[in-house]
Amino acid sequence: MSREQIFTLPIALSQGATLPLSKPTTDAQQPIPLIDLVAQHRTIEQEVMEAVAKVFAEQKFILGEEVSELECEIAKYCDSREAIGCASGTDALLLSLMALDIGPGDEVITSPYTFFATGSSITRLGAKPVFVDIDPVSFNLAPAAVEAAFTPRTKAIMPVHLFGQCAEMEPLWRLAARTGVAIVEDACQAIGAEYQRRRAGVLGTVGCFSFFPTKNLGGAGDGGMITTDDADLARRLRRLRVHGDSGGYEHLEVGLNSRLDALQAAVLRVKLRYLDHWTMARQRNARRYASMFHEYGLLDVVTLPASLPDRRHVYNQYCVRIADGRRDEVLKFLKSQQIGCAVYYPKPLHVQTCFANLGYQAGQLPHSEQAAAETLALPIFSELTDVQQERIVRTIAESFGRTPRRSAQSTLPRPKFLSAGVRLSVVPRDPFVID
Repeated sequence: MSREQIFTLPIALSQGATLPLSKPTTDAQQPIPLIDLVAQHRTIEQEVMEAVAKVFAEQKFILGEEVSELECEIAKYCDSREAIGCASGTDALLLSLMALDIGPGDEVITSPYTFFATGSSITRLGAKPVFVDIDPVSFNLAPAAVEAAFTPRTKAIMPVHLFGQCAEMEPLWRLAARTGVAIVEDACQAIGAEYQRRRAGVLGTVGCFSFFPTKNLGGAGDGGMITTDDADLARRLRRLRVHGDSGGYEHLEVGLNSRLDALQAAVLRVKLRYLDHWTMARQRNARRYASMFHEYGLLDVVTLPASLPDRRHVYNQYCVRIADGRRDEVLKFLKSQQIGCAVYYPKPLHVQTCFANLGYQAGQLPHSEQAAAETLALPIFSELTDVQQERIVRTIAESFGRTPRRSAQSTLPRPKFLSAGVRLSVVPRDPFVID
């Protein structure tokens, strides 16, 4: 619009002229975020704001009734006897290791293909993280590699339920029972996930959860939770989160300041009521991706994430594999088309600079390194529409230089292990679980 038009526009409008309408934006032009927290918040905004207002009205911000109620609700949800709130998922890992007396000279076997906190929590206490390779299908710890890495200094195993699917736990239970070591579940991405009809968080000695906003159950900031069936361990964890104070400023040991805020608990209590509904939506989106990638004829260049039998996969992330060195090319093209995507995780822990003193070399854990080079996370949030998903798949087809043509729609059989969403009945505890 020219300077002259700007100055004459008010006169023209007063004489009945109309402004030209801007061209409407179609769904095909709208950006698709990797994670859309705004869409989720709109559906529960009133409930969340009422819960937050209640906390402000009562002016009780640290621990208190809201946190106690959330702990009870999470314990019930996970089928654990105890749940202990803390400040973050990282602190949940750290506190758990502290409560198990893990420190200098001890070794903890874990995965290198995970978020940094898995390894840093071990190192922070002076213990040594022992990284072993993953199963290339599930991205989780390979049990045979765990057993091969055992030494007299091994004090714990820390399996990571990566991307929302539980690790293969039964061999780890047997190994832990035979050797007397603890299992610390890094379930930070896996609330509601199941293995043999048992929830993440009750598959080891302790389970650790994160309420970072992008998690399936995310707060309005940082937050964490620890689950256990061991009452003595729970008492120590509650003490450790408040500087080791047993009450009345009597400090039995040096702990942390790692308390869950009442505001976070209030928000999480609202969102927990919707968690299974959101999980079913994520599972629906995963099935829809499987159908669309099949219909677009892309399964020769894109490997879809596997949902293993006897599991409930909750899809915190939906990570496909793109081989032959083309992952970054596809990522760049998707972003150029305003489609959110990301790499989790581009550099495994065993080759991180800060762990160089451990002596690992590139090529030593090939499955982890290959996953880091090939995986690409696509949008999977529960509010994702079928139109958005088809645009994502069509754009991936274009990135390979293919004519994005969808075949006659076919319905893939629905795997029975994806029929989750309704709370499965609790089965008797496995005798090999370390309680």
